[in-house]
Amino acid sequence: MTAPARTAPATDPPAGATPLRPAALLPAALLRADRRRALRRPAATRTAAPRRARTVRYALPLAVLLWLISLRTTRLDRIGDLGLLQALPPTYYAALAVLTAGFLTALRTPWLPQRRLAWHVLALIAFVHATPSLLYPTLRYSWAWKHIAVVDAMLRHGGTVPDAGKLDVYNQWPGFFALNALVLRATGLHSALGYASWYPLLANLLLLGPLLLLFRSLTRDRRLIWCALWLYYATSWVGQDYFSPQAFAYLLYVTVIALTMRQLSLDGRESGRFGWRAGPYALLLVLIAAIASSHQLTPVMLVSSLAVLALPRRNRRTVLPVLAAALALTVAWDATVARPFVAANLHSLIAGLAAPDRNAVSGLAQLGAAAPGQVLASWTDRATTAAVLLLALAAVLRRRWVRRTTLPLLLLAPLVLLLANGYDGEMLFRAYLFALPATSFLTAALLAPGLPHPPVRPAVTGTVLLALLGGLLFGYYSKEAVNHFTPQEAAAVRYATEQTPPGSRIVSLTSDEPGGELHYDQHTWIILTDADPADRLLLATDPQAALTDALSTGHPSYLVLTRAQLAACRLTGLLPAAAVDEIQYTAAHLSALRPVYSSPDAIVYQYLPAGGAGPAAPVGSVTEGGTS
Repeated sequence: MTAPARTAPATDPPAGATPLRPAALLPAALLRADRRRALRRPAATRTAAPRRARTVRYALPLAVLLWLISLRTTRLDRIGDLGLLQALPPTYYAALAVLTAGFLTALRTPWLPQRRLAWHVLALIAFVHATPSLLYPTLRYSWAWKHIAVVDAMLRHGGTVPDAGKLDVYNQWPGFFALNALVLRATGLHSALGYASWYPLLANLLLLGPLLLLFRSLTRDRRLIWCALWLYYATSWVGQDYFSPQAFAYLLYVTVIALTMRQLSLDGRESGRFGWRAGPYALLLVLIAAIASSHQLTPVMLVSSLAVLALPRRNRRTVLPVLAAALALTVAWDATVARPFVAANLHSLIAGLAAPDRNAVSGLAQLGAAAPGQVLASWTDRATTAAVLLLALAAVLRRRWVRRTTLPLLLLAPLVLLLANGYDGEMLFRAYLFALPATSFLTAALLAPGLPHPPVRPAVTGTVLLALLGGLLFGYYSKEAVNHFTPQEAAAVRYATEQTPPGSRIVSLTSDEPGGELHYDQHTWIILTDADPADRLLLATDPQAALTDALSTGHPSYLVLTRAQLAACRLTGLLPAAAVDEIQYTAAHLSALRPVYSSPDAIVYQYLPAGGAGPAAPVGSVTEGGTS
């Protein structure tokens, strides 16, 4: 029986080694080789070991201290074209540099305990993902607020989102929201808003488990494993870890792939008649069902990944039962609960098959030029993505053993979906995210110090790690002028949704506002920049006519303008900068609009038809941050 290549060694096997279960045999051999090399080193080299140990010992506390100092000295009012990058002080970047140096030194010191590497990875997760949660007084990202509104609606209506309009898609994939509603009922909390701010940190911490399981199914070399983990968190710039169904489903996706890869690595051991024992297979069924009921794209990604894993004949006994379950549960869900969405979008899904070139780019029509900082961030994101993929490809070419694993297949599986659909211009980013576990391990196989015949020197590895980390910061932090909200913005939107009469029409420039959907069933919320191109052109050229048309409905109408909305128009080029200024000026001087809430970061206007007296402002109106 030919041994499967799915448990490939961490390095090219030494002379005389057999391919049979190399991951179980090579660690001891590598350690013995390390000891022999250590004895052959000159005295000057051997004396460097204590210095490395001291570097690892003190680098982490110093990095944490610098990070804590940076949190106290960050000024959010400096957020601009490059987002949080402009607000963070030099001590933050120094903390990341010191942390990277300590981690690289620990990788080059194999006799140190593994927990040193683990603490460095945990610190990296905290530095990147806990920073916004600690700095921002409100929940980050407008889509996270929307998902809070869906959970709130399910609590109020007993499990559904009635009369949801655009939110009806969440009725067809309710798994994530139903789980959060269950958590709120069990804990007695009234809203998920309290813990949603910490969801990015929690999601990334939870990913550690399945990623460790996945990487340990490929090698037992701890340096390679922890280098791969570091690279995953240092290149995951897409930002799909906020409070959302896709973040939840992605965690489950990685878990399913990791469990499948672990089963492949067992080489027939601990497997039942059909390649799985009943218990682990039942767990897989639960996870796949949760994915199918929570998000529309992730099940397709899972089916694609399992399909390519099943291509090698040696894998089919293990992978085919999982693939069959994923395919059956996805089709069953889409044909029943999600049938209205699938039927309504079937034509566009089929049309996407004929336009793979358009699937990789955004279809957003812009009327103005993006801010220079955003152009720089966009090119940095592309360069980071290209660099990660090229490094992974170099590993496939340079490291022969990785070609005998399933990693190249896992790398290509998400890219196949670029042929299927554009996913509102985000498919390229989603494909990159789903390929990231494979690319991070492949890149680690190329760069990890201490492996035999390293293709690059440690100094080059350190430079690459810092460069990739810089790319992460550009991708993850550069849009914070739009993604973060001040308490004044949250108060303005809360005023518009809670203090205005039921049935009112609320108009805003963009959807970049905190919580406009919280009372979706009591108001009609209109987003001006979501209109067709002709109406958007009217907004840019004749704001008075566009605002009057949007607000003249015969019902109470209100216009909400916030700092984040205006920043979104300017930074992305959605509207020309001159048009944004003209919209603000028109709203401030239009006789039919009366301010009923005003603060430095947000203003709410009440529409008075024909400039008449109109009804009195609602109770609780606010001017300049105080109650009137």
